[in-house]
Amino acid sequence: MKILTAEFVLSAARHDQLPRDRLPEVAFAGRSNVGKSSLLNALLRRKRLAQTSSTPGKTRLLNCYRINDAFYFVDLPGYGYARVPVAERRAWGQVVEDYITRRQTLRGIVHLLDARHAPTQQDAEMVAWLLSLQIPFLPVATKSDKLSNSQLQRQLREAHASLSSAGDLSVIPCSARTGAGLPELWRWIEGVIET
Repeated sequence: MKILTAEFVLSAARHDQLPRDRLPEVAFAGRSNVGKSSLLNALLRRKRLAQTSSTPGKTRLLNCYRINDAFYFVDLPGYGYARVPVAERRAWGQVVEDYITRRQTLRGIVHLLDARHAPTQQDAEMVAWLLSLQIPFLPVATKSDKLSNSQLQRQLREAHASLSSAGDLSVIPCSARTGAGLPELWRWIEGVIET
């Protein structure tokens, strides 16, 4: 996809505060510190459009980006480890749940997993939940450049086996640094936007 324009639009605490222009949306979900912001920047060929941080839990709101004035990317708060009170983490979870179950313009979810680690229980729960909701989603293993090819293949097999109880899923390896996997990810995004 040729990116003509990509702009941050707003941060929202609730799904009903997001734009109402009915453009399709693709959301990015995953654990805290899985690399959502880095992947967004790589996809959009921008260095600092989405704010990156080494501190897990930096994304606390629904961050909305308008692409080519044709669709949106929505960066969801991460789940899992974050140095914030448990009550605040629960509130983020409610924000994500409301967005995913109520947002009518949501077309699909890019579900990010860290290629360096086995999927967590929360990753598996997210996959099972998305399958139960029948929302199109694509599991993507980020930070794949940090592993050798043999390590990466082993981790992908482990992720597939770990998540296969929820369904037969293929996991796409991706790297924000090298661009590996981005064309395949864009093909999937274009496909769900057009439905």
